[in-house]
Formats: sequence, C-alpha cells, structure tokens
Amino acid sequence: MTAWLPDETTLHHGDGPCLRADEADLFSALREPARNQTAQITAAGAAWLAGATAYPRSALAQWESRPTAPGVLPCGTAFDVVNVPTLFGRRMLEHLWADGPGSGPVASHRGRMLLFASPGTAQRLPSLLDWEEWGGGPQSRNGGGTKVPPLLCHGTGDAVTVPPLTCGETYTGPRWLVAPDTRTPWLPGPDVLLWACVRVARSAPAPTPRISIFPLTDPSAKVYDVSRRR
Repeated sequence: MTAWLPDETTLHHGDGPCLRADEADLFSALREPARNQTAQITAAGAAWLAGATAYPRSALAQWESRPTAPGVLPCGTAFDVVNVPTLFGRRMLEHLWADGPGSGPVASHRGRMLLFASPGTAQRLPSLLDWEEWGGGPQSRNGGGTKVPPLLCHGTGDAVTVPPLTCGETYTGPRWLVAPDTRTPWLPGPDVLLWACVRVARSAPAPTPRISIFPLTDPSAKVYDVSRRR
C-alpha cells in the first residue's frame, strides 16, 4: 500500500491563499512544501491523473494553461470512481480512515463524493452489494440496518469531472478532500468499499468525527488526516 509522501510538493486548495492563474511556472509551485497535505494536489498526482487520458502531455499542458478550470477524465484504465451521496460518503470515509486501510483520492462535486477506486470496481461493487442484499429498498435484511443508497459507479466508457489545479477564494466547484500526490496512489477495490458501505449501513451516525479534519472554505467539506493511513 503506497503511503502519502510527506516531502511531495503541493498546491493549496483549502483555507489559505490560492495561487493566481497567471503564475509563471505552475508546476514548479506544485513542488513547494505544503502546509495541508490532504486537500492539495502535487505535480506527481497531476501526472497520475493525466495518465488516465490517451495523451497525458497534452492534458498536463491544458491544465497548466487553464489551472482554475476543472478537468474531465475517462474512467476504466487508471481508476474507476464510486459516486455517493455526501452524508453517506462522509461516514464511509470515517470508517475507512478510523477502522480500515484509508482511502484513495476523494473529491466533492455537486453535493456528492467521488471515491477513486481500482479499475473494475464500478462493475463489481454493485454486484457485491446485491449479492450481500445491501442494495435496493429502504430496509436491509442484514441485521435491521438501512440499505446502502443508490451508488453511481463510473467505469469503462464513463468520464468524471475532477477539481482544478488551483482555485480562487470564491471558488465553489469541485474540490479535493483527499488529493492525489503520487504517481502510484493506493486505490481501494470493491471489497474494501463494500466493507465500508456495510459498516455505515449497520451503524448509527457518529455524534462527532472520529478522525482529524481541517476546515475548508466550503463548510460542507471535510478533509481527512492522511497521516493516519494504515
């Protein structure tokens, strides 16, 4: 399992000042020391994201010319994405970070959470949920908990919107909660995400977060302390 590198370079997305879009060398700024690792993307993380496209160098060049614009990336090769409601996604992350192996990159967009997962997850996770009888209606036959809400699983043939490299103070679009910062980030598979879904469905909401978070400009977003990754 790949650790999040403390000496990797980052670009701030959260509560501090953001870089201007007209910075002379944006990717050199991605290599400067970071204050808040989790909500920042690194040069290596940007390279990993660009690797999902057919032309990575062109994707990086486009991001450098328009660093404040969100990107659109295909799924199915470098990653799949599991798209969940915000509240359910927060509780999944709390279990993943407090009791499980942690998570891969995670973004928020339009009231949903995008959990980046290993390729193939989009096809297998819904089948596993149905097999375990956690998908579908409002009540579960597994211990009386609630059902897992409908998940949008994006795989081969799908594309997702990813947050920009940098943002303005009033930016309200997609943003990273756990940003990619290596060329080979660890990605959870369908078994890990099934475990997290079942944990949430079986348990009551925690009264307070059980892991460290850092506040963002967006009050509805939480950032998870990746130093606790297992």
